[in-house]
Amino acid sequence: MTDFHQSTRGKPRVALVTCADRAALEADDRLVLGPLAERGVLAVPAVWDDPTVDWAGYDLVVLRSPWDYILRPDEFVAWAAGVPRLANPADVVRWNTDKRYLDELAAAGVPTVPTGWVLPGRPWRPPAERGEYVVKPAVSAGSQDTGRYDLADPHHRDLAEAHVRRLGAAGRVAMVQPYLTAVDTEGETALLFLAGPHGPAFSHAIRKGPMLAGPDEGVADHHRPEEITARTATAAQLAVAERTLAAVPGGSGRLLYARVDLIPGPDGTPVLVELELTEPSLFLGYADGAPDRLADAIVTHLSRGGA
Repeated sequence: MTDFHQSTRGKPRVALVTCADRAALEADDRLVLGPLAERGVLAVPAVWDDPTVDWAGYDLVVLRSPWDYILRPDEFVAWAAGVPRLANPADVVRWNTDKRYLDELAAAGVPTVPTGWVLPGRPWRPPAERGEYVVKPAVSAGSQDTGRYDLADPHHRDLAEAHVRRLGAAGRVAMVQPYLTAVDTEGETALLFLAGPHGPAFSHAIRKGPMLAGPDEGVADHHRPEEITARTATAAQLAVAERTLAAVPGGSGRLLYARVDLIPGPDGTPVLVELELTEPSLFLGYADGAPDRLADAIVTHLSRGGA
């Protein structure tokens, strides 16, 4: 029999945290419900900003799809700090929700895409260098409020400036990165890690096709449909992912899950685009056994008392 913390009500109870728009969970997240039930764990969806939820009544609270927090990040971080037995932990959430963590990882030796930051109210002019750049908010989910600009085009330069001003006017920090053109051919690789007895263990990888088709003018969808396929991770990608996880403040051993997003840099070697530790899609449906591995990871955390 599995030895894990047992709720006084019988079966261990796990909350899978979502948002009101996805109150029944994403289809991918629902794949873990059966494997958890097989392991004697009752898992239920719970909306993060629902004031009627008793978070202390759960043996573990697992962040999954609370994706509407991006316009209320301070409220979300404060909520996380008040939730006992949260996975991933609240201090990880506070650090990871703002993509300025990329500077810390770069300082720790992780190869990352070069990133500039524009604080609200600060002036910004596009770089003099030609080439394509991406502008997006430092707190974001998916590709919302993200645009791709060809700085050889004067109109695109104007649109990039307007994008940064629009973010600043909303009190949001803007981030500016060179567009890594390898994404158009090689795509982006997401490496998924799930908790094991000795820390995060590699589970599976997927390929995401290019999504950004052009500028974000704040009025219409400018993204291509998301294309996801299974992918075999290379040794070089795994090495960068391991180096990234080793640099997580407080250690990676506390993590229930991690997603490391990589794109080939100009020389073809993988560079980190994002480290997703708060509410990443885990793409459970793209790898045999992935729902079971997540269920085992949750059981592992329950055995630690939710720590």
